[in-house]
Parts: sequence; structure tokens; C-alpha cells
Amino acid sequence: MAFDLKSLNEEQLKPVLQTAGPVLVTAGAGSGKTRLLTHRVAHIINDLGVDSYNILAITFTNKAANEMKERLSALGKSAYGLWISTFHSLCVSIMRRYVVELGNNYTSSFSIYDEDEKLKLLKNITNGEDDLAKRAESFISMAKNEGVDCEDAETKFTLIADIENLCKIYKAYSNALMANNAFDFDDLLLTAFKILNMVPKAREYYQERFKYIHVDEFQDTNNIQYQIVKLLAQKYKNILVVGDEDQSIYGWRGANIENIGSFIDDFNPTVFKLEQNYRSTKNILDIANLLIKNNTTRIDKSLWTENEEGAKPYYFVANTETDEAEFVVQTIMSLRKEGYSLNDFAILMRVNALSRSFEQKFILYNIKHKVYGGFKFFERKEIKDLLAYMRVAVNHSDNEALLRIINFPKRGIGESTVAQANNYAMLNNLRLYDVLITISDNKDLPLSVIKKLKPFEDVLHTLDDLKTKDDPYEFLSALVETLNLREVYGEDTDENVARKMNISELIHTAQEFNLSHQNIFDISDEKEYGKLENFLQMVSLYTDMDEMDNDDGCVNIITAHSAKGLEFKVVFIIGMEENLFPTRRSVENCDIEEERRLMYVAITRAQKRLFITRARSRFLYGARKDMLPSRFLYEIGMEKSREKQANNAFYRAGSQKENSEKITFYVNKSKVENKTPIEVFKIGTRIRHKKFGEGEIISIEEGGRYAVIRFAHAGDLTLSLQFAPIEIIKGK
Repeated sequence: MAFDLKSLNEEQLKPVLQTAGPVLVTAGAGSGKTRLLTHRVAHIINDLGVDSYNILAITFTNKAANEMKERLSALGKSAYGLWISTFHSLCVSIMRRYVVELGNNYTSSFSIYDEDEKLKLLKNITNGEDDLAKRAESFISMAKNEGVDCEDAETKFTLIADIENLCKIYKAYSNALMANNAFDFDDLLLTAFKILNMVPKAREYYQERFKYIHVDEFQDTNNIQYQIVKLLAQKYKNILVVGDEDQSIYGWRGANIENIGSFIDDFNPTVFKLEQNYRSTKNILDIANLLIKNNTTRIDKSLWTENEEGAKPYYFVANTETDEAEFVVQTIMSLRKEGYSLNDFAILMRVNALSRSFEQKFILYNIKHKVYGGFKFFERKEIKDLLAYMRVAVNHSDNEALLRIINFPKRGIGESTVAQANNYAMLNNLRLYDVLITISDNKDLPLSVIKKLKPFEDVLHTLDDLKTKDDPYEFLSALVETLNLREVYGEDTDENVARKMNISELIHTAQEFNLSHQNIFDISDEKEYGKLENFLQMVSLYTDMDEMDNDDGCVNIITAHSAKGLEFKVVFIIGMEENLFPTRRSVENCDIEEERRLMYVAITRAQKRLFITRARSRFLYGARKDMLPSRFLYEIGMEKSREKQANNAFYRAGSQKENSEKITFYVNKSKVENKTPIEVFKIGTRIRHKKFGEGEIISIEEGGRYAVIRFAHAGDLTLSLQFAPIEIIKGK
């Protein structure tokens, strides 16, 4: 049987069997909490005979939710109606069902605005004052995460500078969202909480439905999320929360580590500890435990494992960020010879700014890589344009989407034409959509305006027809034909080819959505609403980490925050310097414990090998600076006083002199990537690089291991003759 309770260890089994009343599980990194959760749900359904409809499991990422669904698919039909979702997805479902009860003219077909749309709306309100709009954006997000709406913000945040003006903007922004029948991302939690708190029938419905509640990553909940959970569990109190205060790393976005203490005070739960780690080697866990014991706000526990000792974590000190990146790249290529796939490697950084030198090196050596946290698929212009058409079809009040598509593709509709239609709508207390879709019948607007808007009216009627089919795949396929996008992007350029590929991928995503929408984990509430709305909801709650693939495709370059919940066979933690990790801001704000937890999370992502690097000097934010070792390196024994460095078992670069210009790289010298022996390469040799084309060797360095190669367009580049993707051009 897929869910044999005998497969659990003793610590995992106890909370699985404790199904009545509140339970707190403090689960260390890699201790099998997903296994615990899935077995507990299976036990409640199979052994206790509870209807899966009455079970809720909340996770923090779509990736984690999908993993739980995959594991529980073995339950078959008995899992029908089982509700597994993220906090935000749960809140949207609550809003779809009950938002009309709050009044304010909201409907269940509301739009969800992303950060770009949010900022655009604020810039309109502040008359284009970018700095004020961004300051207001930060203030509004902070207020909403604290559960404070625009009416109460001024009395709540009296000490904030210019609070009166910020609150006026907050009020105008809230009114603009309401007029567009839209919510921003921060609204989702706050609005769902308002519904549960202020609408008795909604609260009673969900309390009765969710008789067994499970919350993963509880240490990452903010105040509103905890209040939502508290309300949902108020009736039956059969709630299990799994958390690890040592992995609480989202305080900067409202996560409250004190929620664990609040849960203990409010529910008086039975507490269990999970300390056995199934992910990492003993040596990796040793330094993780060494680090985290320096924190004081934690429940005492120490990870242990029955896994092998494994290789010692490897510490490397580079002279510059370029040398640091070179070390990492050569180590990856060396380990590839031992059978590791590209996606086994992760480079974890504290700040995105450190990725540049690594990206450059990966390009030089023709290594596929991906930087996560960058430009998301659903943020691409052509994708947002098509989704805006779907938003208009679903939500006729969404003026932001309407204005985005009114002249895409180009229809010769200028700003003055749009302004006249918009003014007419406001004067007559009409929605802009209602004016545009009946433009042919309008007798008051100038004939020239009506003539220019007539083609768009036809498009809006087409959208209405497509909406009746309620099929995202059919909608997008027909829309691409209606807009003639193959001709719009017909010119044979790399950009147009990429756009057409992205559009095809979007249509494929809609097709996959149709298939997944029929699975056993469909939330029954969602079936009351259209597939178009649910498809847009899925897109709105999508994150870049959902794009991570599991094939041999690429090396992963990720911020330490984004790596939470992931694991890799080989991990490089780079940039381990004071004021980088920990950051200067965390030092100034006395947030060192959260920074230490983040380092702990980074270390415990590693399964087999761990490499930690720093640079003596780094070009960062426009200037080169001398860098000091991170305080965390001293805490884990990798940095000691200078005279003791050479004796440090962890410190592999300790024999270098402070002013050393040479770096000993971690490479297997007996294994060479290039088939051509390196001694064949001489000054004057003409070569061909896979990325940069033809070049000429102008000097040989480090005993023949490196060459400076002059390329026509890329200039002079220093490359390893062992690993660079080059070949000699015969006859030259």
C-alpha cells in the first residue's frame, strides 16, 4: 500500500496518529514533513473513514501543493474533493463565493492585479510621480499585510512621514480597484479574512466543511494568515501545523515567527519534534547545526541523519568575483565527470546582483543555466496582451486590461480617441466597456471617433462569443486567429520567433489546464465558476519557481530565499561576505537571527556536496570594494584567526598568501573536457569558440592551463584550455 504507516519513523508516526485536537510539529529541514502530511491525510481518509471533502491542506507554494497532490493521487476516488492549495488560492476561492456579501459592487469575476498593474494605477493617481507612487506602493502593501485598510491607516501609522498624503493615495487606490472590480495580491488575504470575520454564513460554511486542517511551513505565516487559520479551526480544533522556526526567513514580507507561540497560547497543542534528516550527509548537517545554535529565538533541536558522512563542505576564497565564478564553473565541469547532471547544481546567492559574473562564465564555457527570480513567463508582453483580452471577456469593469488591448494589434486608435470615449463614459456614469461595445449605436460622439472604434467593437463581440464556450484553450486559439498574430509577428526576427513560441506555450498551458481541471483534486467550489476565471486565477498566483524543471537542462542560479523548499545534490553558497550575507541592512536593523536562518536554509538545501565561497574584493553597485568574511564563516569554523587558517580542516584555500594572484581551483586534472591536448595550443593559434566565433591566442598563462584569446567582437577573454568549448581551426 502506498501509505503504509510502518514506513514512517517513530517521530513521524506520532503526529500522524494524533488526529483529534490541535497538534504542533516542529520539523527540521529534510525531516520528511511532506511524507508526514500525506500519510496523515491518507490515514484520516482510509483508516478513520473521514470524507476527503472535509480535509484542508495549506501549503505556501504551488510546487509544494502539486507534490502533495501527486503523492495522494494513489488514494484515487477516495480523495475526491480533498482541498490542497496555497493560502492565496484558498483566499481567492473564498472570495469568489462570498465577495458579493461585502457589497462595494464587487462580483465573483474580479481581476487580480500584478505588481506592474498596481504600480501603473498608483502612477495615474500620483500624476506620474514615480517616487511617490513607489513609496505609496510599499506603504499600502505593508498596511494590508498588517490587516489595516485605508480607513484605519492614518490612526494606525501616525509616526510615518507624510502619512496623511499616503492615506489619501491609499483611499484613491482602493476606490480605483473597486471601480475596476479588481484586487491586488495583498488584498487576497485581507479580503478573505474580512469575509470570514464579517459574514457569518461564510465562516460557518468553511468551519463546518474543514473539520481537519493541515498547515505546512507555519513559521512563514503572517498575522492575517494566522487569523484566517484560527477562524477556520475555531469549531472543531482538529488542526495540525508543521513548522520550523529555524527556517523562518520571510520576516521582511510580514511573516511572524511569533505565530508559533501564538498557536501554542491559543490552542494548547500537543507538540512533536522531527529531528532526523533524510536529505543531507552528516558533514553538511554538522555545520548547519553549528550555525543555527547561535540563534536564541528557537525551540532547541539538533538535526541528525543515518546518511553517510559524505565529503567535507569545501571553502574557497577568491581574489575577485571573476575568480569566484571561475572556481564554481570549473568545479561543476569536474563533477560532471562523476555523473552529476546540470540540474543537480544550484548556486545560491543572497542578492540577485551577484549573478552577473556567473552568467558571463557560463556563457564563456557554453553551460546551460537559468537565473530564477528574473523575468517570468507570464510577465512577457505578448503573454500579458493575450491574457488582458481574457480578463476583459471575464470582467467588463477591468479598465486597465481594456486600455491595454484597445490598440493591440495597432488599429489606429490614438490617445485622443480613447480620451473622448473615456470622458463620455464618465459623464454618463457608464463603464468604458459598455460605451465601446455599443459604439455603432452612439449618436453623441463624433463620427470620426465612432469610425476608429468600430473595429474594436467587433473584437469585443467576438470575445463575448468566445467566453460562452468557457474553454481557455479554445479561447486563446481562436483569439490568436482573430487578431492575426502570425502576421503581426510575421517578420523573421529572433524577437518575433520568440514571441510566437511563447504564444504557442501559453496555448499549450491552457490545454494542460483543461486536463488538470478534471482531476480528483478539483475544489468543488471552483466548479461554480467558469474555467476562464480559474485559468486567470492560476496565472495570477503563478511564481517563477513553478517553472523549475527536473531534466538535465541547466544549472540553477537562485536567491537563497527562492531556494526554500528545494534540494540539490550539489550546492554552492556564494558571496559569503559581511554586508552581503548578512546584508548591511540586517546588521543595522538587528535582524541577524533571520539572516542566520537564511544561511541555515541555504546549507540544508545540499544533499551530497556543499561549497561555500567568498571574494576578497568585489565590484558591486558601481565600485570595487575590499570585502571581509561573513561572521557566519567564523560561526561554522571556516574562518579563524589568520595563523590558524592553514590548520582548519574546512579551509581549503588557507595556504594562500593574502596578496596571492593565483588561485588553486578544485578540478580533476586527469580528466580533460577538450579532446585536443592543451599543449597543442600556442600563441598565434587560431581557434573557434561555440559562442564567440573565431579568435586568436595572444598569450598562454599558468603553465599552459589558461589562454588569453582575442575575439573580434567579444575582445580579450581568459579561458581554461581544459574546459572551454574551443577547437583549433586547421590550416590557420
